[in-house]
Amino acid sequence: MAREFQRGHKAKISDLTPGTDLYVGVQISGPGLTFDISCFGLDANEQLSDDRYFIFFNQPKSPEESIQLLGAQAGDTESFRVTLDRIPANIHKLSFTATIDGAGQMSQVGPGYIRIVAGGEEVVRYAFTGSEFTTERAVMLGDFYLKGVWRFAAVGQGFDGGLDALLKNFGGEVAEEAPATPQQQAAAPSFAPPPQATAPAPSFGAPAAPQASQVPQPAPSFGAPAAQAPTPQQQMHAAPTIAAPMAPMGGTVPPPAPAPAPYGQPGQPPQQPQFGQVPGQPVPAAPYGQQAPAPYGQQPPGTPQGVPQGVPQAAGAGLQAALQPYKETATGQRWTPQNQQLMRVDLTMGGTPVLARQGSMVMYQGKVDFSYKGAGFAGRIVGNATGQEMQLMRCTGRGQVFLAEDGSHLHAIELQGDGICVSAESVLAFDESLQHEVRRIEGHGIPGGALFTMQFQGTGTVIVKTHGVPVVLPVTPTTFADCNAIVAWSSASQVIISSQVRLRRNAYPGHSGETVNLQFRGAPGNFIVVQPYEV
Repeated sequence: MAREFQRGHKAKISDLTPGTDLYVGVQISGPGLTFDISCFGLDANEQLSDDRYFIFFNQPKSPEESIQLLGAQAGDTESFRVTLDRIPANIHKLSFTATIDGAGQMSQVGPGYIRIVAGGEEVVRYAFTGSEFTTERAVMLGDFYLKGVWRFAAVGQGFDGGLDALLKNFGGEVAEEAPATPQQQAAAPSFAPPPQATAPAPSFGAPAAPQASQVPQPAPSFGAPAAQAPTPQQQMHAAPTIAAPMAPMGGTVPPPAPAPAPYGQPGQPPQQPQFGQVPGQPVPAAPYGQQAPAPYGQQPPGTPQGVPQGVPQAAGAGLQAALQPYKETATGQRWTPQNQQLMRVDLTMGGTPVLARQGSMVMYQGKVDFSYKGAGFAGRIVGNATGQEMQLMRCTGRGQVFLAEDGSHLHAIELQGDGICVSAESVLAFDESLQHEVRRIEGHGIPGGALFTMQFQGTGTVIVKTHGVPVVLPVTPTTFADCNAIVAWSSASQVIISSQVRLRRNAYPGHSGETVNLQFRGAPGNFIVVQPYEV
């Protein structure tokens, strides 16, 4: 009996079947949609280091034929033969994907699945529907991955862009469209029940009628599920295409011309670097989502500002054209900024719950559970005494949660074993895998009682909120910051309270009011974050 997987479920192949010669079937359809179904053979770094292991309609098999494209059969839109014990040692993952060829979105697809069949018997199935996706044009369906032994994971992760964007994501190169001799589909091993129940070829064949004196095998041989009637293999594409043409999806790009600056500001300079761009940390893709203008390099000249690359552009005026700049952004990452004030977290990635400030959820998609996250008696005592108490909720399940608070600017800071100090008031959400504790700032009194801060350490992401666009400065021996404007700093920095109080001057009206500052010291690589606002 086939096991039903949900998105995110994983299992060893040996727990599903003792066989290693497997049939993988994909069923996906939608009104007016055509699909490219492919398999990427990736190395240990999850990159397509050898393009001979990109199995698609123009390259139907790998060199040693451990991965073969078989075509449509047995009710499947596309099918593959995977022989695990023949896959070379440099291939650590097989990623099965489906992309839309032409216009359309994954939200338009009907119920579909990816399944594994061993010896003609279905052993596992992962089903999905279009309601799980939005504007994505590709989806990563399932993975075979090597972790000691071969395993299977139901992924179901949407991906913006088409086959070209997916190929780039895996480190492949996109070839230009060029005339080429069409490859004959017959080069791939066809799959059809032999006539009159003749004996199948060794280790490969469809289930046939029972035969006399057949010797049972310890592991099931390769076989596709029996179809009601032999279905002729259908050509997926009427004309040959290259892996991923670079032509834009929305039409012809107009000739380069100086586009008008937004809001009538000619010659507007590029925006400031995004908060969190510190040494040793990766730069998140597409800062602030659709609001970023052309200097970030994500939009070709003449493209309307805010339209994600790879999404068909609505021509002329109308409802679609008006709403296009505000559509959801999905990058295939766990944390994705939708704009400067809205953050999306995909709970299906990473497998770690998220702790967020109570009341910060503005909407969610999928099956998500929200529960109260208490700090315990000791935590409440410390929080009340230090002013660093956080009222949190715990977000678990399978879906996407959108977070915001008071229109504050949001910044995703990824920690890779390092640490950052942030006031509890400036924290919106963080991965539960991060360790957090109250840290005392050494020194004498600061107005407002800001003697303490929260320190986050470990591996995960913390979402920091600011009033306006912050500035990140390196720590030097002469770095001072107003205690009411500082947002965060690297945990390795030494913080000292510096008082500028002069009683004689403060006794009269008109003094500066800048009486207490924080001085930062530390080795090169430490930083502070300051917002253009005082609490």
